[in-house]
Amino acid sequence: MPFQIIRQDITKIECDAIVNAANETLMGGGGVDGAIHAAAGRGLLEECATLGGCKTGDAKITGGYNLPCKYVIHTVGPVWYDGNFGEKEKLESCYKKSLELAKAKGCESVAFPIISAGAYGYPKDEALRVAIDTIGSFLLENDMLVYLVVFDTGVFNLSTKLFADVKAYIDNNYADENLLRRGRTEQFGNISCSEPCYAPPSPASKMCAPYSPAPPCGMMNFKFELDESFSQMLLRKIDEKGITDSACYKKANIDRKLFSKIRNDVNYKPKKSTAIAFAIALELNLSETEELLRKAGFALSHSNKFDVIIEYFIKNSNYNIFEINETLFAFDQSLLGA
Repeated sequence: MPFQIIRQDITKIECDAIVNAANETLMGGGGVDGAIHAAAGRGLLEECATLGGCKTGDAKITGGYNLPCKYVIHTVGPVWYDGNFGEKEKLESCYKKSLELAKAKGCESVAFPIISAGAYGYPKDEALRVAIDTIGSFLLENDMLVYLVVFDTGVFNLSTKLFADVKAYIDNNYADENLLRRGRTEQFGNISCSEPCYAPPSPASKMCAPYSPAPPCGMMNFKFELDESFSQMLLRKIDEKGITDSACYKKANIDRKLFSKIRNDVNYKPKKSTAIAFAIALELNLSETEELLRKAGFALSHSNKFDVIIEYFIKNSNYNIFEINETLFAFDQSLLGA
């Protein structure tokens, strides 16, 4: 997918460029800066000595030397004072200038640390928000694979309100699958069923039968319409929304090559996360999302925490896929896109 949040040591990532959170001298330091210089070897320090330093908010590029990348992009983040000294604008500039350099060098993939969130004292949740918003805006206009690398999970904090709201929604709606199965067994006897469901079993087959009334938890009715495939419905929805193909797959955090496969294969079967990503990009409501998922053979379930989080965002009409992925990451769930 074009934007991935990962837990990893940035010096171990194989990509075209990694970004170094440097100081103005570019001569090495602590934290990410020191780790990158140590892994790259003396050649990196020697080249940095020829660059004449770097101003806060700017970026310069060198070779990767012993690192598993072609380039190192050095950018100097702002020191945090109280937010009234242009810190946000300077931090945004770090990401923008770095991405522009990567693009100018023809990079197809680049990995960022969370800049200024360590020794420079930028509030961690605000530094993360600037990173996600700025990278996300760039990716809506450009094709590139961007990693946001989280080495210290302590730096990754959702806003207090968002985390509390999502957690409360999960607590109120998440149902343990084992409890659901035990409840059905107690009521209907032993039944054979490979997926969680919310309808009584058919007396003749002892299997879960399709139901007509809506189940108490609001889950979907498993009635499959066979006249339109997933890709056909997706393309129809794109036309109905009046957006371009590129706008759709970029908003969905989907790679252009994968979208081309979906467009050219009427019987393409996506992963569940891919199907949901397109529903988010198209800003579908909950019933429309369920309909699109049915075309791919999937459903939303209250026994799946990932699904409950997705439902929270759709019900609250929040279709910012980067914020959704930030939340999924915080709750240790897989991310949207492909």
